[in-house]
Amino acid sequence: MSFKYVQKIPEPDDILSQMPLDKNLSEAKKLRDQEVIDIITSKSDKFLLIIGPCSADNEDSVCEYVSKLATLQDKVQEKLVLLPRIYTNKPRTTGVGYKGMAHQPDPNEAPNIVEGIKAIRKMHIRALSESGLSAADEMLYPGNYPYLEDLLSYVAIGARSVENQQHRLTVSGLDVPIGMKNPMSGDLTVMLNAIYAAQTPHVFIYNGWEVNTSGNPFVHSIMRGAVNSYGRNIPNYHFEDLERLVAMYDQRDIVNQAIIVDTNHGNSGKQYLQQPRISKEVMYSKRKSEVIGKSVKGLMIESYLVEGREDIGKNQYGQSITDPCIGWEDTEKLVMDLAELV
Repeated sequence: MSFKYVQKIPEPDDILSQMPLDKNLSEAKKLRDQEVIDIITSKSDKFLLIIGPCSADNEDSVCEYVSKLATLQDKVQEKLVLLPRIYTNKPRTTGVGYKGMAHQPDPNEAPNIVEGIKAIRKMHIRALSESGLSAADEMLYPGNYPYLEDLLSYVAIGARSVENQQHRLTVSGLDVPIGMKNPMSGDLTVMLNAIYAAQTPHVFIYNGWEVNTSGNPFVHSIMRGAVNSYGRNIPNYHFEDLERLVAMYDQRDIVNQAIIVDTNHGNSGKQYLQQPRISKEVMYSKRKSEVIGKSVKGLMIESYLVEGREDIGKNQYGQSITDPCIGWEDTEKLVMDLAELV
């Protein structure tokens, strides 16, 4: 075998006991969970913005960003729920490149997954403590979820993971909203099958245990655009795309038929400055169609302190080292504009 066993990964219970979450923060997180659940289940008319860096690479800049977001949340609390993206695992198309803080707590140093697990938990706790905002993270590795399960109010399943059986089964046992992205091909049937599977009870192997789950009724879709066989980005946020997804939902036994629109990735062709325009088009579509208005519950936006992106090693504070993001000034304006459009 070519495996080299580097170090034993601590059990989740060990990490949680070493780095416990304060009871008051736990209660605050539960209230945030319910706010998001109420949007997904149509009990609330508020609109959800899952917003933040492409990847969380630096604790200080991420926590500063989230604290700024908390100030914005106070201004728009009647209309919007702001859920910071604190994404600690980064999927790579070729498998090469920065894989997120869970792998590399310092992007300039070698990977260290044990220290990475501690670093991401520390960052999530600090962000919640300083801002009062619980966060969203992407489930790239289902086995990692227990290290953050008491901190996350939302989990995203990426375009490369949505067809994976273990992801589908794992989220069937979670009690927070889960967004399933359409796959890279754009096949909405794959996404809808994943949602149905995740809303269904299962028995399976998870982290060394035989487990059974009750199904998660809060699993829903994220439209992120697609890439065709020639490598061309194909958006799927337009009026007709959203109407088509609503019609496909209606043909299936899926509850809480919610839609989140990802304004970057395939929808923007990674032209990150298009995100405000795309966001507003979705809001206008909501106004023009009753079924779209009822189904589209939020947007996913990539945003950070400094606009654009940089390569690892340049160390621009608050700038993405993965996909480019809009900067804080544009973020603040966009959030206030969207609050007016809800």
